[in-house]
Amino acid sequence: MTTRVVLAMSGGVDSSAAAQILLEQGYEVVGLFMRSGETEEETCAVESGSVLPVINTASHKQGCCSASDAADARRVADRLDIPFHAINFEKGFDRIKDYFADEYIAGRTPNPCVMCNNWLKFGKLWDFAQQVGAEKIATGHYAQIKPIDTINQLGDNYSAEKQQGENELGLFRGVDPGKDQSYVLFGIDPDLLKNILFPVGSYQKSEIRELARKTGLRVADKPDSQEICFIPDNDYVGFLKRYRGEQETAGELVDTAGAVLGHHNGYEKFTIGQRRGLGIAFGEPRYVVEINPDNRRVVIGLKDDLACGQLLANRLNFLVKPDKTCFNADTKIRYRHTASPAQIELMDNDEMKVTFETPQNGVAPGQAVVLYNGDRVLGGGWIDSGNHFNV
Repeated sequence: MTTRVVLAMSGGVDSSAAAQILLEQGYEVVGLFMRSGETEEETCAVESGSVLPVINTASHKQGCCSASDAADARRVADRLDIPFHAINFEKGFDRIKDYFADEYIAGRTPNPCVMCNNWLKFGKLWDFAQQVGAEKIATGHYAQIKPIDTINQLGDNYSAEKQQGENELGLFRGVDPGKDQSYVLFGIDPDLLKNILFPVGSYQKSEIRELARKTGLRVADKPDSQEICFIPDNDYVGFLKRYRGEQETAGELVDTAGAVLGHHNGYEKFTIGQRRGLGIAFGEPRYVVEINPDNRRVVIGLKDDLACGQLLANRLNFLVKPDKTCFNADTKIRYRHTASPAQIELMDNDEMKVTFETPQNGVAPGQAVVLYNGDRVLGGGWIDSGNHFNV
């Protein structure tokens, strides 16, 4: 019997090529486009339990996950002759918008892509799959899920004795190092790994574009999206004002000793490690090293002040649970960060301390810290604190 797979289709080249790869592998593919806001009546909400094909993707309301993207996804589905649905996930996206706005107002740097994966793409997507009788879900992420040799691939940090002989699955980096997206997938429910497929993860990006061209897909040369889907103009400050209204966020720019250097008109406009747009000219490069929402101060320092030897993280999720409370791992503190060796200490209250072998620059509260053993994702958590200058 053919295995049915629900594929999240964004209208981009990766998920479109994923559909073709799944078909070639013999799966029965059902395409699903996730809308982020209220749309036409023909688009339904997954909470209702009803599933209807999208009738019209030409019209567009503010807040939709691009009507043009929906149209591209629909054309790909038509080309490949697979069923296509568009579902209104407005409630789910509202939760992500709330998180995004709340984090910035709290002086933190949010990562909505990770939350979208946790709550929607591998949450609501799986709910939808079960409604339509699918056994698998798939996305266009550049990552891999593979069987592992638990003895050889877990390393000395884990006890493999009880797992010997098991056909365990693990989450691994994508083959293309420039496109690898395993970092944003650390929050997946480990019990769901057996139901997930990443068809493009074993390909280079150039190979995916070439496959799309050979298949005759119009999206073969479509640029990769660089925007947050619910902020299509990339103006997150404007989004915060529209979504949360005017907030009292103006305050002082200070150095690491607390001396006032100047003033800013909103701490939400700054991120840890930022160098440009500080509003003050210095004789040497200066960086944002801390944001304090309590007194609305933005702390400016030298590059050395960015260096962080330790961080604390909470809200942990492990795809393979360590058997030790202290162990070593490679760590990434942001999506484009080069993994750095560190010692991990698991603590009470669902927290962990990460001590880097070499201090790392730009540790930003609100971002994820993800742990690796080679190419395998072990798990991760959310950075709660790094440097503190108490100013």
